[in-house]
Amino acid sequence: MITIGQLARYVGVSTKTIRVYHDKGLLPEPDRDTSGYRRYGAADAIELIKIRTLAEAGVPLARIRDLRAATDEDLQQALDEIDDELTARIRGLRATQGRLRRLAAGELSSLPTEVAGFLERLARWGFTPRWVDLQRDLWILVFAAHPDQAMTLFEDQNEILSDPARRQLFLDYDHAHDLDADDPRLDDLARRIVEATRARYGPDELPELDTASEIPALIQGTVNAESAAWRHLDTLIRTRLNV
Repeated sequence: MITIGQLARYVGVSTKTIRVYHDKGLLPEPDRDTSGYRRYGAADAIELIKIRTLAEAGVPLARIRDLRAATDEDLQQALDEIDDELTARIRGLRATQGRLRRLAAGELSSLPTEVAGFLERLARWGFTPRWVDLQRDLWILVFAAHPDQAMTLFEDQNEILSDPARRQLFLDYDHAHDLDADDPRLDDLARRIVEATRARYGPDELPELDTASEIPALIQGTVNAESAAWRHLDTLIRTRLNV
């Protein structure tokens, strides 16, 4: 028979924790010696190890108390469920760890490999580094805010830019960055963009995110803030599209 202090050292918990387990009804009170001190045996140590293991797994004390009274079948089912929960938590922690490591390496967020390849093609097609960086940041935002729709939107954008004629419109948009806001070339570019948009989607089927989302406005606002010419171009396009 051992004292509460010895039991605490053997199992790796504090004596205060053992007393809490007694108070919560998780660990039965042991017999006491003639001096009134608790005395514990091997069975108590085994029971305490079980409780500690469940508690370290994040199982609430009230649930641990219920499990002590469960049948072998119910206990096994509960342990399987706890194992599944732990697996999900581990997966989430590993994903978080990966994001932290990318952040430490100077990367704000990772993007699917398809998007990374797309950004590399933008540079080869003649888009400015400013445009490539802007597109990267915007796709990070879309994939973070709308993971269920982001890939569909990306594939649509990728398909558009795979066509040389449509790609030229985006190149012209990119290179319009430094134009004066009243440059007549902006009106011509807006007209060509609207015509290409209607030809691809029709008048009433423009691609969009969830209508309740603020992300589209945030994205366009980010683009417009880059250049007075881009801001005016956006106004011209919206006017012609009636949006």
